[in-house]
Amino acid sequence: MNLIFFGAPGVGKGTQAAMLAEKVGVPHISTGAIFRSAMEQGTELGVKVKEFYDKGELVPDELTTAIVVEALAAPEQADGFILDGYPRNISQAEALDTAFEEMGIGVDRVIYLTAPDEEITRRMLGRGRADDTEEVIANRLSVYRSETAPVLEHYANSGLVSEIDGVGELQDVHSRVLDGVKVDSTSHS
Repeated sequence: MNLIFFGAPGVGKGTQAAMLAEKVGVPHISTGAIFRSAMEQGTELGVKVKEFYDKGELVPDELTTAIVVEALAAPEQADGFILDGYPRNISQAEALDTAFEEMGIGVDRVIYLTAPDEEITRRMLGRGRADDTEEVIANRLSVYRSETAPVLEHYANSGLVSEIDGVGELQDVHSRVLDGVKVDSTSHS
């Protein structure tokens, strides 16, 4: 099962992707987590990534794509993966399509989580991260609408998108996610 979790920053992609990954037993690959780890470790990549994060801007395509493709090529992804936070623009989506074609794999489903901006802003302010200010959050949502939202159409044209309401109790949203990927919620891993 190869899935992409899609939606605005703060909509709950990471939480839901991690829950699903644990349930179905495939790796959860989060570009956000990869980037945060690199920033915390102060690696060369982390320093570069932090410059973009601090401004609420997206990390450049070449840098992000190289990281994701490397992660997807790892042996533990052989049975599938849940990709979270990538692709973030049409260029990345096309690069991912090319990489998948070369690897002989494809995307089974795109889970599109939705929530109103007010809810997203409330959630992000509640996380307590230093880079989650109202100004930076507003910029992230603006960048998302202009650069990332068009990726949805890229996948919708292939009939791969399941739109899921991301507002509500964690388990209620998760049940909707399971319905969206057609996973039996009574199965145990």
